[in-house]
This record gives sequence, C-alpha cells and structure tokens, in this order.
Amino acid sequence: MNNSVTLETKKNRKKKLMLNSISSFLLQGITIICGLILPRLIISTYGSEVNGLVIAITQFLTVIAFLELGIGSVIQSALYKPLAEKDNESISKIIASASKFFRRIARILVFYIIILIVIFPFIKESKFNAVYSGTLILSMGISSFAQYYFGVVDRLLLTADQKGYIQYIAQSATLIFNTIACVVLIRIGVGIQIIKLTTSIIYLVRPIFLRLYVNKHYGINRKIKYEGEPIKQKWNGLAQHIAAIVLDNTDTIVLTLFSNYSNVSIYGVYHLVVNGVKTLFTSMMSGVQSLFGELWAKQELDELKRVFSRAEWTVHTIVTFSYGCTASLIIPFVMIYTRDVNDADYNVPLFAFLITIANALHCLRLPYNMMILAGGHYKQTQSNYIIAALINIVTSIITVKIWGLIGVAIGTLVAMIYQTIWMAIYDSKNFINRPILEFIKHFIVNIVEFATAFWICSFFTMKSLSYFSWIFLAFKCALVWGITIIVFNIIFYNKQLVSFFTRLINRIKKANHAR
Repeated sequence: MNNSVTLETKKNRKKKLMLNSISSFLLQGITIICGLILPRLIISTYGSEVNGLVIAITQFLTVIAFLELGIGSVIQSALYKPLAEKDNESISKIIASASKFFRRIARILVFYIIILIVIFPFIKESKFNAVYSGTLILSMGISSFAQYYFGVVDRLLLTADQKGYIQYIAQSATLIFNTIACVVLIRIGVGIQIIKLTTSIIYLVRPIFLRLYVNKHYGINRKIKYEGEPIKQKWNGLAQHIAAIVLDNTDTIVLTLFSNYSNVSIYGVYHLVVNGVKTLFTSMMSGVQSLFGELWAKQELDELKRVFSRAEWTVHTIVTFSYGCTASLIIPFVMIYTRDVNDADYNVPLFAFLITIANALHCLRLPYNMMILAGGHYKQTQSNYIIAALINIVTSIITVKIWGLIGVAIGTLVAMIYQTIWMAIYDSKNFINRPILEFIKHFIVNIVEFATAFWICSFFTMKSLSYFSWIFLAFKCALVWGITIIVFNIIFYNKQLVSFFTRLINRIKKANHAR
C-alpha cells in the first residue's frame, strides 16, 4: 500500500510540475513577444524619451513592493505544510492574515501614487509637464492597486499548491488581449495615457478570475478568526525581499536619477532581451520551489538531494546555452530592433555583454535561492541579501557617474557574483550536505564553455540588417553553443547527460504510445 501511495504521489508531482512548467513556459514566450511588440511601437510612435518615462514610472511604482516586506515568500512557504496535510483551517488562517496585510499595502499604494504624481515632475528636469506625467502615473497605478487589494493572496495559494498553471493561463490570455488592444489604439493615434489606462483595466480581469477559481475549488473561510499570528517567521523574509526589489529595480532608478530618459530607454531595450530570456528560463523552474518545499516539509532528504542535483545540472546547462546565445546575438538583434530610431544610440557592446552575464548569474543562483526559500531559512540568510543589495546600490551609484549604462551593469554583476557563491555554499552545508567542490566544478565548466563558444561565434557576421539574416546567424550560433556544451558535458557530466536523454526518449515513447 505504501509503495502504491508513494508511486501515485510521485506521479502526481510530475504531472503538476509538467503542467506548471509548460504553462509558465508558454506564458513567458507570450510575455517576450508582447514585450517586444509594444515598446518598439512606443519608441517609433512617441519617441525614446516617452519610452524612458514609461519605464521610469513603472520602476517607481514597483518600489511600493518594498512594503510587502518579504511576506509573500514567507506566506508561500507557510502554506506548504498545511496544503500537504490538507489542513483547511490552518490554510484559512494564513489566507485571512495575508489578505489583511495586503489590503493595507493597497491603501498605502493609493497615498504613494498621489505623492508620486506631485513630486515626480521635480525628480528630473524634462520636457514632460506635471499633467502629462501625473495622468500617466495614475493610469498605470490602477492595476497595481487591484493586485495588492485582492490578487496576491490567491496567486500565492495556487503557486504553493503547485497549481501555478491556473494563473499562468489567465495571465497569458490577458497579455494577448492587452497587446492587441494597445496595438490598435497606438495605430489610431491615441495618447500614451489612454494606452496605459487600457492596460490597467484589462489586467483587472486576472485577479477577479483567480478569486472566483479559488473560492470554487478551496474550502477557505476568509473571515475566520484566529489568535496569535498564523504565519510563522512573518517578518524574517524582509532582507530577502528588499534585496530582490533592489536587484530588479536599482539600475533603472539610478539611471533616472543620475542620467537621462534616453539612457533609461536604451537600458529598457536591452533589459527586454535579457529579462525575456530570464523569465523564459524561470518559467521552466516554476514548479521546482514548491516541489523542494514539499520534500523538505516531509523530510524526504534522499529524494530532495536527487531532485536538487538534477535541477542544478539542468540550470547550469540551460543557462550557459541560453545566455551564451544571447551574448552572441543581442547586439545584432538590438540594431535591427532600433534600426529606424535616430534619437538615441542603442549600440553599446560592453554594456550588452555585462548585463547579459549579470542576468545569467541571476538565473544560475535560482536553484540555490529556491532551496533557501523552500526550506524557510529566511532569518538565517538575511545577511547575504542585505550585503548583495548594498553592493548593487553603492557600486551602481559610484560607477554610473563614470561609465553611465556600463556602470549600472557592473553594480548588478558584482552583486550577483557575491550572492550566487554565498547561496551555493549555504545550501551545500545546510540542505544538500555535500562538498562545495560540486558547485565550483559547475562554475569552472560553465566559464570554459562560455569562453570557447563565444570566441568561435565572434567570427560570425550578418550579411544585412534584417531579421532573416539574424535568424540565420542565430542558427549558426545556437549550433556552436549546443555542440560546445554537449562536448563538455560528455567529458565532465556524462552520467547526467545520458540520464537526461534517456528521460527525454522515454517521454517521447510514452507520448507516441498514448496516441
């Protein structure tokens, strides 16, 4: 009986992981495509400065996320055990406490938006008057309010229960509809404020849908009374949260304060590419943290070590390939993407390389960070997150005055190097119980792979500035990166490579057999 239950549990885990991974992967693919369409239209229709203004306002609105104080991750971690035990009373208490907290943030957000409307025109001298920027801020702030008031908690519950695919599907639908609506509005010549207001209204649909789904499928009492705090370590995720916000938003805010909107726009275009790759990759890892959390909660340590090692190898392999190709292809792509734009110089090779490596390291640290969050080690790891945030802020402010765009990329890169190494060491000692040499080996192999393939691809050029030529170049680069990585994995990780292809072949056979 126990064996059958164990097999059924493993089968259910794999099914949920696959659903989460596929739906999240599709979402990020849609996000990348939509994310490339709208900024290009905004730049060509309204100019680089307007695009830079939109990006700057987006980041300043994101600053309110500081007030989440890391509780989102703590809530998700707190839900793993009661969900595994099907303890509806404990789940209801956590949801009720979390809802109360996020409603407070929503109310604070209203005041923050009012303050931002008043002071934003004075933050930086520009051609945009107070009415122009104020109405834009108001238009963009509506969806943020709805998200905090009744959207976050349902999203966290679904993710913790390994049902993230529900929200991914809903988000994909709203993204597609929003892109179509905005393209039509831009083509008929409406103002940027109306464009962003339309986006906010469309995005209101998603939290409403999630609320209806959760109410139907979960026996949650949102008005349940409780004594004490049902969310353990409620404030211990503060450092992790602040660091995440800083690392994601420092660059744009520093450029807004110490540079100009054209540089913000240039940064935004490159960020579209590297962040698109990052989100596409993280979508593949969408169900991994909740799986780590379940295994750690049940103390299935041998299975956890096996799953973690497999995830680690997969991450290092895919990140090297995806960001290797990005490093070789990002400049040609941006030159095509902005070929008709003459109000700013988007050709910044060194910045492109540094920001690509920084985002690659952000992805390499994912399995180590996920393990820390899944294990609930918030208080124990606070120092790491605080130091990484300070490194990013201080380095970016110092170097942006000297090197501009390159400076902010250096700040992010240095912070990511520090945090990735620290997390790998912590996980090896506290969760996986293995020598740190395993991580060092991964890192050295990645560096040699990267140097080899990047050098070979540097000899490739495009015959013309067109997407067709770029696709042909991308094919050649992908071939070089793929062969290089396979060769090095045959030498250093032959067992993992054989296991990967064996699982892939078995899945293909099962799929064909099912037909």
